[in-house]
Amino acid sequence: MVISFDNMEDYYQRQGREWERYAWIKARIVAGDKQAGKQLLGRLKPFVFRRYLDFGVFDSLRQMKESIAIEVKLKGMSDNIKLGPGGIREIEFFGQAFQLIRGGVTPALQTRGILDVLELLVEENCITGQVRDELNAAYVFLRNTEHRLQEVADQQTHDLPTDAFGKIRLATTMGFENWDSFSLQLEKHRHQVHHHFSGLLASDSTQPTEDSHRKEMTHVWQDTEGSDPSQKLLTSLGYKKPGDVLDLLAQLRNDAATRSLSSEGRKRLNRLMPLILEVVATSEQPTLILGRIIGLIKTIERRTSYLSLLLENPSVLTLLVKLADTGPWIISFLADHPVLLDELLDPRTLYSPPDKADLEKGITRRLAQAPPDDLEYQIEQLCIFKQVNTLRVAAADVSGALPLMRTSDHLTQIAEIVLDKVLDLSWRHLVEKHGTPVCSLNEMTCDRGFAVIAYGKLGGIELGYASDLDLVFLHAGARGQTQGGEHPIDNRQFFSRLGQRVIHILTAHTRAGRIYEIDMRLRPSGDSGLLVSHIDGFKDYQLNQAWTWEHQALIRARPTNGDPDLCSAFEDIRKAVLARPRDKHALQEEVCNMRERMRAEAGGSAPDHFNLKQDAGGMVDIEFLVQYLVLLNAHEHVELTEWTDNVRLLEALTETGVMDEDAAKAMKNAYLTYRSEVHRLSLQEEPGVAPAAEFREISEPIRHLWNTYLRPDPGPN
Repeated sequence: MVISFDNMEDYYQRQGREWERYAWIKARIVAGDKQAGKQLLGRLKPFVFRRYLDFGVFDSLRQMKESIAIEVKLKGMSDNIKLGPGGIREIEFFGQAFQLIRGGVTPALQTRGILDVLELLVEENCITGQVRDELNAAYVFLRNTEHRLQEVADQQTHDLPTDAFGKIRLATTMGFENWDSFSLQLEKHRHQVHHHFSGLLASDSTQPTEDSHRKEMTHVWQDTEGSDPSQKLLTSLGYKKPGDVLDLLAQLRNDAATRSLSSEGRKRLNRLMPLILEVVATSEQPTLILGRIIGLIKTIERRTSYLSLLLENPSVLTLLVKLADTGPWIISFLADHPVLLDELLDPRTLYSPPDKADLEKGITRRLAQAPPDDLEYQIEQLCIFKQVNTLRVAAADVSGALPLMRTSDHLTQIAEIVLDKVLDLSWRHLVEKHGTPVCSLNEMTCDRGFAVIAYGKLGGIELGYASDLDLVFLHAGARGQTQGGEHPIDNRQFFSRLGQRVIHILTAHTRAGRIYEIDMRLRPSGDSGLLVSHIDGFKDYQLNQAWTWEHQALIRARPTNGDPDLCSAFEDIRKAVLARPRDKHALQEEVCNMRERMRAEAGGSAPDHFNLKQDAGGMVDIEFLVQYLVLLNAHEHVELTEWTDNVRLLEALTETGVMDEDAAKAMKNAYLTYRSEVHRLSLQEEPGVAPAAEFREISEPIRHLWNTYLRPDPGPN
């Protein structure tokens, strides 16, 4: 009758069954030591809500659902509005099934109210608004009916009346003129509920072809000898190298993770592999695609719920094959972040990257579900947000729905929104602990007095899938200490800790990976400089100490997050530095020397190959040419300081007359061609190197322009 907390926890972790998880969804403390009870529920939460998408619970839920249907049939419960078909229990089961599967990943679903659950399922795109509305209306109607029945009988009953007086009484108290009109509305609700209940957990694991080879494929998967019948069957399905296929299957069977699978995991893999063989056979390069899919399976099979996801949703497997056919990058990305497999369930959102407003709503909603005092979970949610939206961009990209420039725009927006939330989390934590720093800018107080400056690809709005973030942190802290906190500290120390915390959140390892790699080497004085620079010190450094290459980098710098006044002050400094008159010959020498140093560090290419970035006439030469021309001419044409991306800088150089239109057009076309090819090779997980002959016609004009403007000939590759 009474069990200790430790024994209860041990029981559920060792022996707890799925129906017991289901029952605990509704549990709450009603009497006794409520604080201790809260702790107990916290200890049992990992049993009830798994911290991953628990598709492994499908079979158990299906059995519970079948038991409900059998009970209704055997006991003749057609007149029971709670337990009968289309009754209250079916609505609650509908919502609670989603809670068991997703409650650990979406903490907001760990609530007891079914109407709240249905609303959240719409927000999470698990069900449509129409399904929610129909179930909501039915639930309210059925519960009101339940109340009327129990008010009359003064007992716990859910059976509809059978006598004429009882029927008219119930109909009248429910607001209907007669029993027929009430009964008609009741049956409408129950029909809709039962329809949604019946469709729940229905597997779409139908045969992908009418003439299925599933049994034969099972034999192929389990064939350890590589027999002739297996090879012939694979050949008939379209596998041109059946021996290679059998080798891939043997490697998977003998993989350490496969051998260590539980009996249930092994059963799931044995059911899944024949389906994989069959679906992959429909692709144009089945052996190649199978290798990529098996690589993913090796990564995810230890979490057998992912095998269940693919078993329950073969449409996801079909989509995986389609994505694998575009190149290995997306499959590798999914292998690194298997939680994203859930995103493949809805191709409507997969191929439509959200705009900035929707991204902001999405990240706000995701963080709202995380406990405010659980930083690790908040970081994990930020990481998943970044990965989910990166996957959506990649899927739209490889499908041809996004041009290269828009791909970079989307990836840049994701980074900016994540940075904004990271800065906000870091700020609130330090303010709670130390109080608010006092900030001053041009002898006037400013708000937060902290700004994030993006350099490099983020600054130039050219972010790629694997790009790190080149950042510089600035502050406007005044002399003195923070105000209002329990542990005040020096204002400048506050901002140093703020920068450290931002970096910690961005780079911390979680179960979902890390958010971004960060490079802070472009800050004043590089690795030896302060992590967070005062705006006045930054200005002095840029005007009096910075090297020319640092001014080149400044061309691609822009503020992305933080105090608007401080961001504006940075912009003023940037324009003032870039618009300073420069000695042409000294500038040429410094730019060329830095370029040669970079090329030497990168190493040379083979004579018949062309490094798209580093070789003469490549991407970096174009970037250096643009930067040289901006630094040389910005004192006469301040509009050259407006932009940070190379394409618009080239347009500005044309509009100001610094470059003639043909030269700028040649550089722009070459730059976009290089970027597109590097991007394509990245998705193929190939280095940015191509046959020299293919790009000689594009690179030669760039070499000529380099010699025209900078004079020294960079020489052959």
